Amino acid sequence: MSQDKDLDRRHALVCGASAGIGRAAALALASRGARVTVLARTQSALEAVIAQLEGAGARSPALLVADLDDRSALASKLDELIAWRGPVHILVNNAGGPSPGAVLEADEEAFLQAFGRHVLASHLLVRRLLHGMKEAGYGRIVNIVSTSVREPIPGLGVSNTIRGAMASWAKSVSRELPPGVTINNVLPGYTDTERLQALAARVGQESDRDRQAVIEGWIAAIPEGRIAEPRELGEVIAFLASPAASYVRGTSIPVDGGRMHGI
Repeated sequence: MSQDKDLDRRHALVCGASAGIGRAAALALASRGARVTVLARTQSALEAVIAQLEGAGARSPALLVADLDDRSALASKLDELIAWRGPVHILVNNAGGPSPGAVLEADEEAFLQAFGRHVLASHLLVRRLLHGMKEAGYGRIVNIVSTSVREPIPGLGVSNTIRGAMASWAKSVSRELPPGVTINNVLPGYTDTERLQALAARVGQESDRDRQAVIEGWIAAIPEGRIAEPRELGEVIAFLASPAASYVRGTSIPVDGGRMHGI
């Protein structure tokens, strides 16, 4: 574990923490001394993350089984969490992305479900947890979004749409939060997660290539010359959650190895 405990006495809630970037964020926040609560739908997957956190020396990690699609139940569980573990000072909004596909092939339900899971669930979480952040004079909200906020990604039509909405929501929220409580977006580029592997397989099927060939094509467009590791995203998230990021507010930060062309 890191010796830099700048998040000691802070309680972090990490959504979508059972795998990938969410799990990496939980580990990075715990390494800075935060008490981490991990949230996802599947208890067994969360128990595995808890074991990993404990093995790394994390302080009092806990799990919360909740479904971001069931916002009524989520609200009740958040109240229970606060009563049990105390106020949340750091919130990582992270959820599984919509299914890939062309935007014109998507029906209305796909957009509604994705908007609920990402924007409405995040909105509920912020509204429910903001009081504790205000009371502490310290709050950090970090949204895991996508580089598609800047440059839409082919084959991810619904995701491109919803990620843009998420970024616009966050910017609006940033203008209304009190001093000491910030909100920012992390825009992951190609990162070695299960979702990336699934996307590569789909692209490969559509273009008659194998998955590895698709990934190598992506790597060719990345100046860093490789796919990101989840832990690299976790470290950026932990920085934005830290006191060092106190004047970073309402931004969208790409972590993409320099792939995007825009300034």
